[in-house]
Amino acid sequence: MVVLEREAESGSPWRAAPLGRRGLFATSIDAFYRRGMLPQLRAAGHTFPGAPGPSAPRIVGHFAGMMIDGSVIDPAAAPYQLPRPAPGMLMTSLTEIEEILAARAEHLGVRVHYGAAVTELTQEDKGVLVRAGDDEYAARWVVGCDGGRSTVRKLAGFEFVGTEPQFTGYTMRATIPDLDKLGTGMITTTPTGAYIRMSIGQQVGHVAIMDFDGGAFDRSRELTRDYLQSVLRRVSGTDVTIEEVQLASSFTDRAMQTTSYRRGRVLLAGDAAHIHSPLGGQGLNTGLGDAGNLGWKLAATVLDDAQDDLLDSYTRERHPIGARVLDWSRAQVEVMRPDAHSRATRSLLRDLLATRDGATYAAQKVSGACIRYDLGDQHPLVGRDVPDFHLEGGSRLGDLMHEGQAVLLDFSADRALRAPVANWANKIRYSALPARDNLGLAAVLIRPDGIVAWAVDHDPDRGEFEHAAGRWFGKPVLPAAAR
Repeated sequence: MVVLEREAESGSPWRAAPLGRRGLFATSIDAFYRRGMLPQLRAAGHTFPGAPGPSAPRIVGHFAGMMIDGSVIDPAAAPYQLPRPAPGMLMTSLTEIEEILAARAEHLGVRVHYGAAVTELTQEDKGVLVRAGDDEYAARWVVGCDGGRSTVRKLAGFEFVGTEPQFTGYTMRATIPDLDKLGTGMITTTPTGAYIRMSIGQQVGHVAIMDFDGGAFDRSRELTRDYLQSVLRRVSGTDVTIEEVQLASSFTDRAMQTTSYRRGRVLLAGDAAHIHSPLGGQGLNTGLGDAGNLGWKLAATVLDDAQDDLLDSYTRERHPIGARVLDWSRAQVEVMRPDAHSRATRSLLRDLLATRDGATYAAQKVSGACIRYDLGDQHPLVGRDVPDFHLEGGSRLGDLMHEGQAVLLDFSADRALRAPVANWANKIRYSALPARDNLGLAAVLIRPDGIVAWAVDHDPDRGEFEHAAGRWFGKPVLPAAAR
């Protein structure tokens, strides 16, 4: 596998904290944990914020800057819950995530070519030709993960549709001697827009501004100190002074999505497939979800033993999630508009988020706990993220998934599935260890991305298991006569 990276080298001030600070939510944290990378996250000096306490209830996210109080959430609302390997949210940066994933890729033998910007792409019947500078690469499959202005998306001819922006956003690192004139907090809304202030030093701040101008700012214009100061003063309603700008960029809340995540032998993931405003911190988490869903399916397809439609299930499962995130972002933009109607709606939502049902609903949306893929099985756990079962001997389910295999947990007394699972021995890892709490389940089949593919509460039926395993992992390894 080869990764073509257009940047000349790894590392960028835009990816390092505070400009590159991002929040990881439960499903993303679990994905790192299942590949054995949770220790690296902790070793990098991360803190898991908002621990419950008598004076500081745990904050589990926000909606348009309105905090979601974790102490209000109904713990019984999400079915099949077990203690997680880590709290449901942590703060990190794009630089740290990149370093951890790069080390994992190197361990797996992936080659990364820096300074290799894609300029041409040609699809053929059995492969794709990609040109980057003077070099040409022949690949069976190409995955575009090249951001919101994706070159791969444009060259492959994906249809990109959605809604136009309501605001122009600006983010900068600047020296601001009178930084204290700006209010603190997650998001400060004003009669003309909104802004976020995060201090770095005594006079240096990271400031983000949202100017509801319909996205009128032209990226071809220079972001000068005078221009940024005029926008910040108008939106903040202060006479704050910007002395020097070290870094600055603009963005919008344009919300767009490709109509499909696959076009022939080219697939898209992350911002290449969907863009939206950064409100709510969903971009990184959604992109990681795309990668986890696609990665194992693409690997199985490359090995030539996957079902013909396995790659098509990537779009079926992830496109609705991307569409939901776009609507979540649009809703937040709408209640932040500087007009009387939006202020009234914001006041109403603040009251609702303070209720048990409102906080629970919002927390499940933010964390990804509400995600359930339609896999055609009526069992309420199928299609959901698997709980982290604590197994006999001190091990946990996540310990069995570090190498990217599927796992079958057989809690049945007669171990009815021990023999048939051997037919997928190169795909599925079998465990008959009892669990501290099996949640009333007799057997659970977990895909490599941590999604439950099959579950039963009664004595497991061999035929049902073989049907489920064959659907996701192809034909059995052994011929029928040997089974």
